[in-house]
Amino acid sequence: MLGYLIQRLLQSIIVILCVTFVVFVIMYHSGDPVELLLPPEATPLQAEQLRHHLGLDKPFHAQYATFLKNALRGDLGTSFIFNQPAINLVVERIPATLELALFAMFLAVLMGIPAGIVTAIRPKAFLSKSIMSGSLLGISLPVFWLGIMLVMIFSVILGWLPSSGRGETAVIWGMRLGFITASGFTHLILPSLTIAIFQLALIIRLVRAGMMEVLLQDFIKFLKAKGLSEKRIVFIHALKNILIPVVTIVGLQLGNIIAFAIVTESIFAWPGMGKLVIDSIHNLDQPVVLAYLLVVSLIFVFLNLIVDIIYTFLDPRIRLS
Repeated sequence: MLGYLIQRLLQSIIVILCVTFVVFVIMYHSGDPVELLLPPEATPLQAEQLRHHLGLDKPFHAQYATFLKNALRGDLGTSFIFNQPAINLVVERIPATLELALFAMFLAVLMGIPAGIVTAIRPKAFLSKSIMSGSLLGISLPVFWLGIMLVMIFSVILGWLPSSGRGETAVIWGMRLGFITASGFTHLILPSLTIAIFQLALIIRLVRAGMMEVLLQDFIKFLKAKGLSEKRIVFIHALKNILIPVVTIVGLQLGNIIAFAIVTESIFAWPGMGKLVIDSIHNLDQPVVLAYLLVVSLIFVFLNLIVDIIYTFLDPRIRLS
């Protein structure tokens, strides 16, 4: 296990270096943030002084080397727009994004696994056909359209749920979370549903395909011959055999939600990392973009490590070495 963790740590360092280099190249050639920071009437001398103050007058390799040296000390630079440490801006928005992503995935898993099992064991039933039709619709609908429709129906027409913001929050374990307050929970429902519908459809189809394949295997026929009930066969023996691909997809999709919930956060004015990075890209705020990508890379690495460890509990034949 220790050797495996060391190997994954080294791989993670290489991945993060590659990510920072690629983003640095893109941001370096995207334009001059000084033009956005100064008013139109600023003189060329003022622009040059600000460029020197921000370190943007140095060549690419010098800027990148300075960034790496500071990053080793935990300093990812100061935001050009907010004039605050970039890592602080990202970290203070992590709880909002994590809350949204985890709640959306919880809804998807909670409903997706039972629905997938139902469609697998009763494929010709009306309920199963309805679920599969709904899952096809859920995969096909664009997220931005779905979010707008949910706002129009539940906020504008019915007036049941708020359409934007995060609502009231409370501090737990040093993090500001909203789902524990009535206002925060109601604000969480629509954006999490917008994300969860696609994930729900994906899990339903994955569980159905895996379950139908497992139910045809010889060991299932043997268990039926021994007289085990259908419920025990399906929910204990068969379900355990399909959990590895499900865990894989859930882990990867959770990382995708955390990294790319940008559209949903923009629609619902959710104060998470996605909205911050979109604003930073528009303003060419290089330190914030780099800090965001470093945090997201670390989250992906951590999630993949957790998934690998869960494998060993689901299947004793898998060993980490």
